[in-house]
Amino acid sequence: MDHFKTNGKKGILYVVSTPIGNLQDITLRALQILKEVDLIAAEDTRHTLLLLRHFDIRVPMTSFFEGNELKKREFILSRLNQGERIALVSDAGTPGISDPGYRLIRLAIENEIAVIPIPGPSAAITALSVSGLSTDAFFFKGFLPNKPKKRRDFLKKLEEVKETLIFYESPHRLNETLKDIFEVLGDREMALTRELTKMYEEVRRGKVSEIRNQIGENKLKGEITLVVSGKTRKKIGEMGG
Repeated sequence: MDHFKTNGKKGILYVVSTPIGNLQDITLRALQILKEVDLIAAEDTRHTLLLLRHFDIRVPMTSFFEGNELKKREFILSRLNQGERIALVSDAGTPGISDPGYRLIRLAIENEIAVIPIPGPSAAITALSVSGLSTDAFFFKGFLPNKPKKRRDFLKKLEEVKETLIFYESPHRLNETLKDIFEVLGDREMALTRELTKMYEEVRRGKVSEIRNQIGENKLKGEITLVVSGKTRKKIGEMGG
């Protein structure tokens, strides 16, 4: 177990990153922590159980997700106050990124409980790293709004953003979202990544219009991350209002 100075008899909350697909991407340190903590707080215990079984980890779990977080975070906090060491994990990737885990992390900090990161995979950073787009600065949203008007309104607010844009998207909304990106932000360079680190991993790069034409009416499956170039300066002599 990692050794850290704790506040008196209080425990430690470990924020443990887990694979986004390929189980071999888990770190040795993450495995050590998961084996030695007192409890694992998992977004979906059934999903995390597959990971634990694969690595023969037999530690008690409790669920912690959007629907039960208010009740469960008090339970988890009480265990931490009793000196226990708890690992927070999401279904995949880094906890607290587009999931309610950040509220538990904030609660632990407010109660002077040590919060220790166990870094590892993140779908957003993984997609950005292979996109071929600028990585100096980026804007990460997570999932765009479900409803078309709200989605377009939100994209409109990003029209002048120069940083690379990163979004998560579900397969059944993908075609509509690409259409909105094209109509609101223009025909920018982008990368569409799907099922990263998994058997059917796919990365499509090109203009938004090219990606839309490639997909057509096909319904892609799996976890999708979109990386879109930020607004670029007009070249000298280029017309524009």
